Amino acid sequence: MDTSDFMIALLQIIWIDILLSGDNALVIALACRSLPPKQQKIGVFLGTGAAIVLRVLFAVIIAYLLAIPYLKIIGGVLLFWIAIKLMLPTEEEAQAEHAGTSAGLWGVVRTIVIADAVMSLDNVIAIAAASHGNTVLLILGLAISIPLIVFGSTLILKAIERLPALVYAGAGLLGYIAAEVILTDPSIHSHVTESLPVLTGTAPFVAALGVMTAGFLMARSINRRRAVVETDPA
Repeated sequence: MDTSDFMIALLQIIWIDILLSGDNALVIALACRSLPPKQQKIGVFLGTGAAIVLRVLFAVIIAYLLAIPYLKIIGGVLLFWIAIKLMLPTEEEAQAEHAGTSAGLWGVVRTIVIADAVMSLDNVIAIAAASHGNTVLLILGLAISIPLIVFGSTLILKAIERLPALVYAGAGLLGYIAAEVILTDPSIHSHVTESLPVLTGTAPFVAALGVMTAGFLMARSINRRRAVVETDPA
């Protein structure tokens, strides 16, 4: 690969990183929003580290992963669960906010790792394709991801502090991504594209709306129960 081809491929990878690092940054920001301010930065860096480690791991075994049927379906279902969970007020959030313990931090990191494991797969596929088998380009692509995810997570966290409703929009986006992940699983992808092509365009939007609705209703139910307990603890 000559210098001009290398630079073109590098620019392609940078553009892919800008487009695809957003979902990782989003899930990190949503998960870290419940942490005390001092722990939010730690959560962002740990979450980013997890995302990068997963991308490196997937880059090594990408061909094997792509051949496993139902893997993306399982991952997509997990991502649906995470998207809804991130909208719910939890006991861990309350403990983290009032006590600032590490339990809340590690619970957040666990959530980030699961979500990143689902979303990093497609990111690595795109970067690996753009690198054309060049190891240096692949490593550069992964390295470029780090500041993008850290900056993106911090920016989204600040936006959520000002507009809490963005949590629902972010969870809806994760639901959209989850549906796309499921539809591209090798066990059903060809059937969907040939027999049910309408699902490709509609299912992600329906999934996003379903996640936001489910999260809203479940969060309201939890808040109502807590209000009853606080007013009548006996």
